[in-house]
Amino acid sequence: MKTGSVGRNALTRNFYDQPTLEVARSLIGARLCVKPGEQTISGIITETEAYIGEKDLGCHAKSGLTKRTAVMYGQPGMAYIYFTYGNHWMFCVVTEAAGIPAAVLVRTVVIDQGLELVSRNRGHVSRKHWSDGPGKLTQAMEIDGSQHGADITNPTSGIWIEEGRLIPEESVTIRPRVGLYNVPEPWKSIPWRYLVTRKTNLEDLWDY
Repeated sequence: MKTGSVGRNALTRNFYDQPTLEVARSLIGARLCVKPGEQTISGIITETEAYIGEKDLGCHAKSGLTKRTAVMYGQPGMAYIYFTYGNHWMFCVVTEAAGIPAAVLVRTVVIDQGLELVSRNRGHVSRKHWSDGPGKLTQAMEIDGSQHGADITNPTSGIWIEEGRLIPEESVTIRPRVGLYNVPEPWKSIPWRYLVTRKTNLEDLWDY
């Protein structure tokens, strides 16, 4: 498996230019960072979902190359952000080589930096539920359509992912993707979702 950069630096394009399922698993434990102003917000990624190609009927690329999906067909390591359900932004990162429309949706993070800012963004709910869903984390971390197409391999873009914590295999569960209500089988139930189901290496973040 290709690796990213060492330490708290942005993962390289080389990291994203590999099979989408490998990226989805490798992002578990990585740190998503956003700098909406002077302050940085970051969170440890604990849940991801993979979407792969035009044959995947759960993927936006099932409709082919459109204005909406153009970023997915571009180079790996770019932000693919879209609006759904009339009120939620969703954050994905493009994977695999240019021309292959694939991406990983980041579903859940555990906030570990920028707590005061996030408390203002999500202060109406308990800290445990600040970012335990894809729409919640974008609100918490101030991610929206203005960052669509951003190069997340470059921290100067204001949004990037860097190495975080090593999450052992026994702490990660693979399950079907969720929310694909009208998607036919086998795509509705294909096990392309990775999530942390034990507190190993995250106890200090989860003990609120």
